Amino acid sequence: MTGFTTRIVHADRRDAIEHGSLHKPIHANVAYGYDDARDLAAVFQGRQKGYSYGRQINPTVEALERKISQMESSLSTVCFGTGMGAIGTMLFSLLRAGDHFVSSSFLFGNTNSLFNSFAAHGVDVSFVDATRVEAVADAIRPETCLVFVETIANPRTQVAALDAIGELCRERGLLYVVDNTMTSPYLFQPREVGAGLVVNSLTKYIGGHGNVLGGAITETGEFDWRGFANIYDDYRSSDPALWGITQIKKKGLRDFGASLGPEAAHHIAVGAETLALRMERQCANTRALCDFMDAHPGVREVYFPGLAGHPEYDLAQRLFRHPGALFSFELADQMDVFEFLNRLQTVIKSSNLGDNRTLAIPVAHTIYYEMGAERRASMGIDDSLIRISVGIEEPEDLLSDFEQALIEGR
Repeated sequence: MTGFTTRIVHADRRDAIEHGSLHKPIHANVAYGYDDARDLAAVFQGRQKGYSYGRQINPTVEALERKISQMESSLSTVCFGTGMGAIGTMLFSLLRAGDHFVSSSFLFGNTNSLFNSFAAHGVDVSFVDATRVEAVADAIRPETCLVFVETIANPRTQVAALDAIGELCRERGLLYVVDNTMTSPYLFQPREVGAGLVVNSLTKYIGGHGNVLGGAITETGEFDWRGFANIYDDYRSSDPALWGITQIKKKGLRDFGASLGPEAAHHIAVGAETLALRMERQCANTRALCDFMDAHPGVREVYFPGLAGHPEYDLAQRLFRHPGALFSFELADQMDVFEFLNRLQTVIKSSNLGDNRTLAIPVAHTIYYEMGAERRASMGIDDSLIRISVGIEEPEDLLSDFEQALIEGR
């Protein structure tokens, strides 16, 4: 089975499932009993496969982890209760006081806040323009451990110099971490540009239905962990390709406790089966809306890497199956952002992205409000900027809704 959807739809039944179930059952338990106490000890010591405690391992969650690894064509995955839990646990597991890492300055607001919190605790971070590999290279220091980027930035849709940064990290022996949330494993696989670890917020496109939270860290096998100084001796006994992900799970997930529950894992696993189908529809809808908005006099600027005028258009065309299902735009000067949003009838005024429903949010007044005007200005976030996460509705209905809202506002 080589097709993306075929592999994911049939992933669970490749392992023996009780009663011939086609889905991995929800194992709503925390503890696991053993007839022989020696087996219990061997599982805890890592000498024998098995289940120890629900904070670190659960059969339903484990089935989802295998599915995510297949989606990313990678070695191993650890799932978490949220995407932020995944990123935070990864940094907590791998970095120590005095370390430094380089990050794209075009970040999801909560990720930016998290990185600044780590800086306050002795792990320094340099924010750079990741669309330029030179900016990343200039920020590297002797104590630099990793580079972190997002594929497509939220909300201004800047595309990081993904392949060039991957080559730089390979040359310098740095761990390359790529957040694939905005593209999903269907549109792009960071392993192909040398990423050692891949982040996915499972809440978004992979889950897809706006009904569950989750996050994941995936080990691609592209990074040589033998040169990474922060791996504890306890986790150096296995395959070196798995040292990092083992430490994230055994140390980070155990100590940080950002666990994904089995019910949530089940919802995400079912949602993941239709990822490719949903993304095809969402990306087509996004293209139609952006072409319409780009030509409308009520719109000052549209930010979408699928438009020829986008600075990273050529890069997006080369790397991604489609340039995503999210865009943002600025209204013409005479239009009020709140009045425009309130005229929308099909589109929902809401946060989140990657939902089946099309969602709109005034960026500066909500998810980036706490950053302050100066930081927003440095990221190019205008007060009239509106982010649209495009859903699977009929394109005619979406175009009609935007058209009436723009016409009435003129």
